[in-house]
Amino acid sequence: MTTGMTTENTPVRFDTKIAVLLREDLESWQRLNVTAFLVSGLGTELPEVIGEPYADADGTPYLPMFRQPVLVFEGTKETLTAAHGRALARALPRAVFTSDLFATGNDRDNRAAVRAVPADQLDLVGLAVYGPRNAVDKVLKGARMHP
Repeated sequence: MTTGMTTENTPVRFDTKIAVLLREDLESWQRLNVTAFLVSGLGTELPEVIGEPYADADGTPYLPMFRQPVLVFEGTKETLTAAHGRALARALPRAVFTSDLFATGNDRDNRAAVRAVPADQLDLVGLAVYGPRNAVDKVLKGARMHP
């Protein structure tokens, strides 16, 4: 849903937010990999975040993407743990990536690695969250925009 849309030139403001929070000590390749994995979970479970398919001037079709920007933040391990707790308390749609997933090589092992650890003991390196803008902002309290 958008608000404030009156003409084709008016900026689109979304009343929802897609955000990824990454642990600040990740290597560059890890940041990219974690972000890609996390946002893939949102698109599969929340069809409203996906826009229309694309096509170029020749009519070549391309897959649809998110209908709104994905904002990427970073924070300490403690910031991630607190954000995870707030996302759970608010029952917001979320995806997690733990440090254990860097050592697995397939989806089955990834799910088993997360399932083996209680929620309050997950060694989080990334969290994706979607919901009303102000709720997501509250979840991300203490995080800063990724440089």
